Amino acid sequence: MRFLMGLVLGVLITIGAAYIHDSMAANAMSGPDPAGVRMVNWDVVSHSFGRLAAGIRHDWDRLTGHAPRSEPKPKGT
Repeated sequence: MRFLMGLVLGVLITIGAAYIHDSMAANAMSGPDPAGVRMVNWDVVSHSFGRLAAGIRHDWDRLTGHAPRSEPKPKGT
């Protein structure tokens, strides 16, 4: 249990540190490309997380019976 909590805490600290670094770097740098010094492309992270959340939500709805199931395609048509 300690290992799992340490692992989760380590991941959260790493993500938080990267976000803080990127926020400070974007504020400190002025020029044509302020995103050039960032460690993470947060727009891509946001898009990927949105897709992951939508997939999990869809699978959960399908498992609990809240979403209509897709009908199998007829063979030979």
